[in-house]
Amino acid sequence: MPGGLLLGDEAPNFEANTPIGRIRFHDYLGDSWGILSSHPRDFTTVCTTELGRAAKLAPEFAKRNVKMIALSIDSVEDHLAWSKDINAYNGEGPTEKLPFPIIDDKNRDLAIQLGMLDPTEKDKRTCL
Repeated sequence: MPGGLLLGDEAPNFEANTPIGRIRFHDYLGDSWGILSSHPRDFTTVCTTELGRAAKLAPEFAKRNVKMIALSIDSVEDHLAWSKDINAYNGEGPTEKLPFPIIDDKNRDLAIQLGMLDPTEKDKRTCL
């Protein structure tokens, strides 16, 4: 998928590990619309703020039949720890539960497939 997704393109039906288990993207969405947000690394300040706001808005999206999901280049274990940080920032207390899963993309394959990361950056272990 050179260049990534464009408006109107159907997202690939990838499989991924998340804190809620292994998912198939289209099965996760079902008959809902979807928002897939990408984040370069867990625990970054801006991303923590963005996902905190997304978590607060999740009930409004759910009312509109929209499922949310995020992607980050870290592991499920890191995502669980980051979720505590996101919720603490939101004033929810340090719980691991977010109203949406975060995709484990520690090998960066999905970020490349979706056009979010230049393939030449795949093996660089710095923040994107």
